[in-house]
Amino acid sequence: MTVVKSEFLLALNQVAAERGIPAEDVISSIEEALVAAYKKEYPETENLENITAKINRQSGEAHLFEDEKDITPPGFGRIAAQTAKQVILQKIREVEKRTVTQHFQTHIGNTMKGRVIRFDGYNAHFDLGKAEGILPKEEQIRSEEYSVNTTHTIYIKEISNDKYGNPRIVVSRTDPRLIEELFKREVPEIANGSVLIKAVVREPGERAKIAVANGHGTVDPVGACVGQRGVRVQTVTDECGGKEKIDIIQWSSDPKAFIEAALSPAKVTSVDINETTKYAKVTVEEAQAPLAIGKGGINVNLASRLTGYAIDISQIPNSTTNEASPTDQPAQKTA
Repeated sequence: MTVVKSEFLLALNQVAAERGIPAEDVISSIEEALVAAYKKEYPETENLENITAKINRQSGEAHLFEDEKDITPPGFGRIAAQTAKQVILQKIREVEKRTVTQHFQTHIGNTMKGRVIRFDGYNAHFDLGKAEGILPKEEQIRSEEYSVNTTHTIYIKEISNDKYGNPRIVVSRTDPRLIEELFKREVPEIANGSVLIKAVVREPGERAKIAVANGHGTVDPVGACVGQRGVRVQTVTDECGGKEKIDIIQWSSDPKAFIEAALSPAKVTSVDINETTKYAKVTVEEAQAPLAIGKGGINVNLASRLTGYAIDISQIPNSTTNEASPTDQPAQKTA
């Protein structure tokens, strides 16, 4: 019987090429569908497990075989075509999803530009070229709006299955690794290893802290990340929505020095630590306390997450010789 016309094979090759899937995979799916249709229509047939289908790649003719014997029944073409239609479409979708998934599996951990194609009130859906990415509510920056056709830099976080078992590409705007990857892109010194990123923490849309260290040579890691006139850190800030302040912190193996730097832009008077309990009591002058704590405790909380120490801020009266205003901020460390 001729179930698949040669013209259809040509059309099939075209569709397969346009979708970026191998035509052979689609033909294999059709052969599987024909076997399924036969087993459904003729369940009484003996040795059903030995039934195979073969489509001639030149003529488009399809036949059923039991071992080497042609058992194609008369009139089976119409039944097979009707039964196989939905299965064929499903198999094509499965092949297409598998191909896309395999492609994006190699892109997990990278950033890319994505365009919002739909927002359902909870999830934002992005056009990623050959695939669609989903930005769940928990991966969205609260202060951002995801209007259709707006473009955002996104982090390819993972490929997981939805409740129906279908693979989906999960992207993020809140993952700290988004900032890490953006700095890798903007700072050549990170790419060549002369600057190392030790840790990144953030409250998405509000503030982030990134600890950097010298890898080799004499490069100033903080200055390299900030860039001339702050251009590099400002570029990363813009990619994160333009509102998220980013503190570039000098990493140190000395916990006291690291905690002091992590509380930037505040000026710290003293740091007393308990390395066993990972507790740090930090003393600052009253004028520096608002900077050390930050709005809603954001600065001290980020510093605690960055250093791994529970930080307790203690205030002392301002000195008469070195009184500082809460607006005094080291320009080179904050953007």
